[in-house]
Amino acid sequence: MRFGICILPEKPWRETAPLWTRAEEMGFDHAWTYDHLVWGGLPDSQWFSCVPTLAAAAGVTTRIRLGAFVISPNFRHPVSTSRELQTLTDISDGRLLVGLGVGGSPDDAILRQPELTVRQRVDRFQEFVDLLDRTLDADHVDADGTYYQARDMRLVGGSVRARTPLLLAGNGPRSVRFAARNGDGWVTTGRGADTVEAWFADVAGNHELLQETAAAAGRDPLDTYLSLDASPQTALESVGVFDDLVGRAAEIGFTDVVVHWPRPTDPYRADPDVLESLASRGLDAS
Repeated sequence: MRFGICILPEKPWRETAPLWTRAEEMGFDHAWTYDHLVWGGLPDSQWFSCVPTLAAAAGVTTRIRLGAFVISPNFRHPVSTSRELQTLTDISDGRLLVGLGVGGSPDDAILRQPELTVRQRVDRFQEFVDLLDRTLDADHVDADGTYYQARDMRLVGGSVRARTPLLLAGNGPRSVRFAARNGDGWVTTGRGADTVEAWFADVAGNHELLQETAAAAGRDPLDTYLSLDASPQTALESVGVFDDLVGRAAEIGFTDVVVHWPRPTDPYRADPDVLESLASRGLDAS
């Protein structure tokens, strides 16, 4: 099991930088931040951009992998995004993890784009992933898609795709199957549930679907990332709760889990002392 922590980009860098260095000191395998214009969980909060934050985080860390949790097409084009990811891969010396997802509100309305159905949003996401994949791998890329076009996008210096894993997010069967066939890994928050047991039952079913689809496509089992705080119980409520949730994820077969840096208020309200206790003990209790 590998462990990740997500640091919301809600504070100026001078306040946030120590959290990234501390995450590395604590032994986390990867650290993440959100990619939004406005996040619905904190719509009135100050908010900073994902890509510059990850570039800055690369400068204050040396080992820990750095991730976007997750990039969506709501305000991005795959061609310009590929250039940013190429640059981040270079700055971080190959430590970048790229989470990609369909995206949600309010980002989907800020640029006043035409409203899309759920099916159209998934169609757009899959086209986004396909073109992003190509522009990270090949020089002189052209595209004439339904949602995205490109003319002679350059990638001088050789492919960066092998150093830039694309981790595809999804909670529905269509997106899970797409991740199994096209991603380097799968990211999930699960779907809303009233109990921890029901939530884990849902993610377990999707995990099984993912690996079955990957095997049918002739692919090796994928790395799988579970956001523990999407369950009805905050993972850092206590050391015992953390160990229980991690144990359940491991039984299903998840290779990676992600929690959020404790905040004094919701969302992700938790006591920082719990995190420090885990760091002192070691994140893995097994």
